[in-house]
Amino acid sequence: MTLTRSNPGAAGEPGPRRRSAAVRAVAVVLLVASGALIPLLGPSPALHGTGEAAAPGVGGVALLRTVLFAALCVPVGELFVGRLARTVPGAPARLPRTWSGYAAGAGFLAALGLACVVATGNLVPRDPERIDLGGLYASRDGTLALLEVNAFLAAGLCAVSRRPGRQVWPLAAVVVAEALRAHPPTEQSPLLGSALTLVHLSCAALWAGGLPHALRTLRLWGGTEPGVALLGRYARVATALLAAVTATGVCSSLRRMPPQTVLEQLTTTAYGRVLLAKLFLMTAVAALALWARIRLRRAADPLTACSPARAEVVALGVVVAVSGVLTAVPVPIRW
Repeated sequence: MTLTRSNPGAAGEPGPRRRSAAVRAVAVVLLVASGALIPLLGPSPALHGTGEAAAPGVGGVALLRTVLFAALCVPVGELFVGRLARTVPGAPARLPRTWSGYAAGAGFLAALGLACVVATGNLVPRDPERIDLGGLYASRDGTLALLEVNAFLAAGLCAVSRRPGRQVWPLAAVVVAEALRAHPPTEQSPLLGSALTLVHLSCAALWAGGLPHALRTLRLWGGTEPGVALLGRYARVATALLAAVTATGVCSSLRRMPPQTVLEQLTTTAYGRVLLAKLFLMTAVAALALWARIRLRRAADPLTACSPARAEVVALGVVVAVSGVLTAVPVPIRW
């Protein structure tokens, strides 16, 4: 089974192909710009009318954390799908060009920006002289922020080395640091909360990062049978990842919002509103994933599953942006 591809050198073809590439480039720019507006503008509507006070620079923090999450998903997904590709019988040796180096650079800058926020007492660093980077070692949040900065730096160096697979260790350090940061010691059962976040973030990164790389690999392989097999293997694993993300997300939400207050807090708190938006988006993502899997298994041409899968990639990108907002708004802890 192969996709028919027209000859790039055919007469009259370069013009349409260039126009198609330009349209895709413009679409990508618009999607990135729209995605950046979600974390920048999201906290303000979420906080409106709740009576909760937003931390200074909450929009910027949400944007930096969104970039950090996206930078984590890209290399994790590449490593995951690359491992799946090696198990496909008859698979071509070629793989898409890696984006891990660029992702590590973006993650490093985002982590450095967040570390600067921590170094100024969780305030927007308007004056460089007030940034006490040395003081980061004296606090738990500062140590975790530095760990993320160094981990992305190490991941970038591994990505451009002869053994890019080693970046799994610094990426794992980022996940652990995020899990610990989200649950300070003052919280009840912080280790349980960190364990839930660890599983949630790991599975989400595999899912959100793996799908675009699987589609890129399928496109490079020309829609051959190994490409379809790879997409099918990813879909089977993604089902388990979706179940784990859903289960850990529900448990984490119930820890922050006790069952008897969930319905009220979903509309009266910023955290609840953003969580509700994420829930709607996850429902849409799950529907797209189911649609793609049905096409992959039952359609006469399994490659028709790529259309809902591409829509799923866009929806997952929005989920990542909303997740960045969720980490920046006040948490309605009720102990």
